[in-house]
Amino acid sequence: MKLHEYQAKEIFKKFGIPVPSGKIAASGDDAFKAARELKGPPWVVKAQVHAGGRGKGGGVRVVKSPDEAKTAAKEILDNPLVTKQTGPEGKKVHQVLVEEGVEIDREFYLAVVIDRSLARPVVIFSQAGGMEIEEVAARTPELVLKQFVDPKAGWMPFQARALAYAIDPLPGPEALKVLMALMGNLYRLFIAHDCSLAEINPLVITKQGKVLAVDAKMNIDDNGLARQKEIARLDDEREKDPLEAKAAEHNLNYIRLNGNIGAMVNGAGLAMATMDVIKLAGAEPANFLDVGGGASEEMVTRGLEIILEDKNVRAILINIFGGILRCDVLARGVLAAAEKTAIKVPLIVRLEGTNVEEGRKILQGSRLKFMVAKDIAEAAQMVTQQVRRSA
Repeated sequence: MKLHEYQAKEIFKKFGIPVPSGKIAASGDDAFKAARELKGPPWVVKAQVHAGGRGKGGGVRVVKSPDEAKTAAKEILDNPLVTKQTGPEGKKVHQVLVEEGVEIDREFYLAVVIDRSLARPVVIFSQAGGMEIEEVAARTPELVLKQFVDPKAGWMPFQARALAYAIDPLPGPEALKVLMALMGNLYRLFIAHDCSLAEINPLVITKQGKVLAVDAKMNIDDNGLARQKEIARLDDEREKDPLEAKAAEHNLNYIRLNGNIGAMVNGAGLAMATMDVIKLAGAEPANFLDVGGGASEEMVTRGLEIILEDKNVRAILINIFGGILRCDVLARGVLAAAEKTAIKVPLIVRLEGTNVEEGRKILQGSRLKFMVAKDIAEAAQMVTQQVRRSA
């Protein structure tokens, strides 16, 4: 689950992480009023949307008067925001954050994430703030510093010193003290709220010597939401893809992608492998859909219906290895979906495992038009061929 910047900053303040003063606005008039009430000029008007690269997409504007704030907010709210993460169609912006401007002297990057290879949190710090950390790591990896945290011991003062004293040149003693305290506070926040990511980019020192989190990003591990009831209430349903939201209602692991090959698979590993072979065959997956080992006939039906609702889908690949999910259950779910929704795109099926013969008989005895693949590689080739024929 993702939080908006303004939501993350409210939580930051509770953990002693200083942020600029700001107000949320849902219209140009609201932005005008907010700018009048905040210290300025200048002010910054920022799109509140779950997508990175807002600045490059025109979703962050520096303004010098309340009237400019009104105009900027209206333009952001009235037009889809297009970034690398949204795709060419962009995303609708429902609200903006109006903040007081700050005079930035230095910018840093600070984040806490989970390093899965070591199964522990890692604090990442760089004095090349304001840039995407991936770009910094690729161009100047020596500027990306890490401190791995023992979950039992927690964040230790010496780790903060190791990161802060690597800054060249060193900030003043007061700013340095605040920076080190802030690192510990961000780690405490990360653990307390079951985060998968807590990021500040940029973390700045102003010309007046203040340390501020100018931006804020928080992602919450969905598996921890049962413990995070207050956080769960902050979830903005408007930011969710409609098909992903529908899939979540039926406990389906579905992520919409930008390709044209719909895929239904059981098991996350097999789903990833299926997407890989689709790409190797020269096509692009339209979704990640793991119906899971314990999927029922109804879940399979819903999954196929969701795939068919994506207008970009030009062929469907069903790749099932029957274990807990039996092949006959999958076959009946496919037929049930076919009865409710006309399948007008090529359908390729690859079944193996428990009750595979029964599953094949169910499909073969139906009126459903489909092709059978003997293995995953052949299935990907068949799907790609069908898409090229319809191009």
